[in-house]
Amino acid sequence: MKKISLNFFLIVISYATLFVACDNNSVYDTYTAIPNLKWDANKPIVFNVEIKDTINPHNVYINIRNSSKYENMNLFLFVHTISPSGAELVDTFECMLADERGKWLGSGWGDIYDNRFLYKKQVRFPVQGEYTFRITQAMRTEELKNISDVGLRIDKLEFK
Repeated sequence: MKKISLNFFLIVISYATLFVACDNNSVYDTYTAIPNLKWDANKPIVFNVEIKDTINPHNVYINIRNSSKYENMNLFLFVHTISPSGAELVDTFECMLADERGKWLGSGWGDIYDNRFLYKKQVRFPVQGEYTFRITQAMRTEELKNISDVGLRIDKLEFK
């Protein structure tokens, strides 16, 4: 029994090391839970990100976790980005959560499905400092049900 436990422990440690090694370029990766799975259109999710590297490009991802009870196959978002210099950018961004047959996309466990969407590819941040990303649901309903979490991830790309 001890040998099995030790082997299991070594496997877990190996996978944990692999995930950490693959995640070295992550600059920011945070989720915000939506209270009671009801996202009010007037309550944006806000992420404040400290950016130090203005040389290397970055990929910016929006992560969405939805319940299988979500009633749409897509999710429209307004993404408002404010740079440290005060420059603003507003985008409308669509996230496809299910295919045309209604099969949920992304990875799932239990009732929740997790999706990562590439929002901006190879972005070079022009100045160092704190960037604010404000994400609002844009689904033409005041209270959007069954979205459980919204996340933002920024990965630095290093070219050799």
